[in-house]
Amino acid sequence: MAGRWKKFGGGYKYNMRLEKDSLGEKIIPSRFYYGIQTLRAVENFPVSGRTQRTELIHAYVTVKKAAALTNMKLGVLDNKKGEAILKAANDVLHGKLADQFPVDIYQAGAGTSFNMNINEVLANRALEILKRNKGEYDYLSPNDHVNASQSSNDTFPTASHIAIIKETDKLYNILINLGKSFKLKGSQLLNMPKSGRTHLMDAMPVLLGDEFIAYGNTILHAAKEIYEKRNNLLEVAIGGTATGTGINTPTSYTVTVVKILGELTLLNLTPAKDSFEALQSRSQILNFSSALRGLAHDLIRISNDLRLMGSGPTSGFAEINLPHVQPGSSIMPGKFNPVMAECLNMISFQIIGNDTTALLAAQAGQFELNVMTPVMTSNILDSISFLNNYLPIFQTKCIEGITANKDRLKTIIEINPSLATLLSTKIGYLKAAELVKEALENKKSIKDIVVARGILTKEEADKILDLKTISQKKNW
Repeated sequence: MAGRWKKFGGGYKYNMRLEKDSLGEKIIPSRFYYGIQTLRAVENFPVSGRTQRTELIHAYVTVKKAAALTNMKLGVLDNKKGEAILKAANDVLHGKLADQFPVDIYQAGAGTSFNMNINEVLANRALEILKRNKGEYDYLSPNDHVNASQSSNDTFPTASHIAIIKETDKLYNILINLGKSFKLKGSQLLNMPKSGRTHLMDAMPVLLGDEFIAYGNTILHAAKEIYEKRNNLLEVAIGGTATGTGINTPTSYTVTVVKILGELTLLNLTPAKDSFEALQSRSQILNFSSALRGLAHDLIRISNDLRLMGSGPTSGFAEINLPHVQPGSSIMPGKFNPVMAECLNMISFQIIGNDTTALLAAQAGQFELNVMTPVMTSNILDSISFLNNYLPIFQTKCIEGITANKDRLKTIIEINPSLATLLSTKIGYLKAAELVKEALENKKSIKDIVVARGILTKEEADKILDLKTISQKKNW
């Protein structure tokens, strides 16, 4: 819109407009599509410098589209204004006006600041489409038109659910691929016995491949759990408005808006069974966050195993070779570190921290509303984004390139005293324990001792102590 002089008080300012709210007036630069309430939020909450993720912006604008279509259908919004709001929403969904959402992720409770940011941007863009000036809210209002039949209290959790679901669908496919990658690596390593470890002490041998297949199954189980919690988010709060009563909505609004929103998002959304609960409780989002935390715990454990198995090359376990992806030291030449697993550890720590915040936020609601949804949503979307961004790289640059250190595996397993366990059914537990003691004192293998003492022939020892028979392939 062309610049103009506008009078304010005793003077004039170029390219400015004056907006009012219940607290007073503010001068807004005309280039801004957001308005007075967004400006107040920017001034009130200069916290992190981080604004809402695009996923949430698009989910929220889609909610506004569904509400506009519903309000037009039910006679709350005239078609001229409604169509302009829809065009404005489509502009945002196609990547326009992306710089017009400056509200910090830490903001007013219930996300009122961000809801009004969305409302003001859509209202002012709609006014522009209608050849009106920005700020002509008497004609098309952020509250009375864009926000018709809605509240921050039901739209923010609804948009949150949609954004989380959409990002989770990406994560689910990534986890399936990662789980399969672990299992494929396991199938390649099934002929390689190694020392098992329990309590970090030598234990009965296992196959290296079985360990990796187990890692894969762990990831697949976590993916299933996350997807189940994702499905619970298909139940949405929209239509409950301020306190769950549906105040200021026309008859059949909730059913209609949820149906339209489902069509727009291609999701099988359903209205909340109890709209009061949907506003009071954030248990569905919390349970989803808890599933991410469970995945993070598993990723930490697996990463630590990989780091230990790859430790060395001379003073560690050195059972596997992790791909070298970058130099590991600024002072020690030729050093390579397990950086991919280290990064995954740090990501997982952050996910657990994000879940702790979600836990505290979920219990912080009072009476008819939990106002802490913004921080829960922000943290969960962060966690999903970290995983979506990194896990495919971790798969290709770490898991797919792992090889076994065959000589090291053979050396360690031959002197593992726990091999005596394979003899206990033949000679008894106490005699087997004596063999372990002798093996450790004389630094000999169990096989050499039982043959030397005439307990078994070499052929019998080879058969009983054949470690390639220990794979649990039936579970793979």
